[in-house]
Amino acid sequence: MGRNGVGKTTLAKCLMGLETGSSGEIVFDGIEFIKKPAETRASAGIGYVPQGRQIFPLLTVEENIRTGFFSGGRAPAKIPSLVYELFPVLREMKKRRGGDLSGGQQQQLAIARALVAEPKLLVLDEPAEGIQPSIVSEIAEVVRMLCQDMEMGVLIIEQKLPFIKKVADKFSIMDRGSIVASGEIQELNDDLVQEHLVV
Repeated sequence: MGRNGVGKTTLAKCLMGLETGSSGEIVFDGIEFIKKPAETRASAGIGYVPQGRQIFPLLTVEENIRTGFFSGGRAPAKIPSLVYELFPVLREMKKRRGGDLSGGQQQQLAIARALVAEPKLLVLDEPAEGIQPSIVSEIAEVVRMLCQDMEMGVLIIEQKLPFIKKVADKFSIMDRGSIVASGEIQELNDDLVQEHLVV
């Protein structure tokens, strides 16, 4: 978590190999990634839903979802039924173009696309941004299910406190590129919020 401009999205891009970090290390599942190209992340089990979703507007919903197979280095296969169970609206709209969906539906589509590669860790950058509250609640339910029922790790980059409090077990707060506070979510008190999150 953190205010705008503190480095949250830059951190996500460094994790995904889309930007190069100046120092430090990135280790996932015993593998050091700092010098590896971006395409090695998905095949190692890291899924990514970028800020702004970046779906393909002229492809259908189904075609957008199927692009997720390529990111994981897997041959295209049948879309897992779990994807449509998590996001029933995508089944109803699978022949519609991605660009015709609402912002919330596009966010669901972007998450579905990441899930077909069966990641062990899912990185979500600002998943609640610009989305109506009812869909934010649906996404929160999906995140909880992924963590609890499927034992998937989920790293959420977000500044909306109510969403984080619904889904997170732990928190870290960034300021000027550094982690300035972290702990269990129940330790995220009003003093920390006032000091580091209130604009």
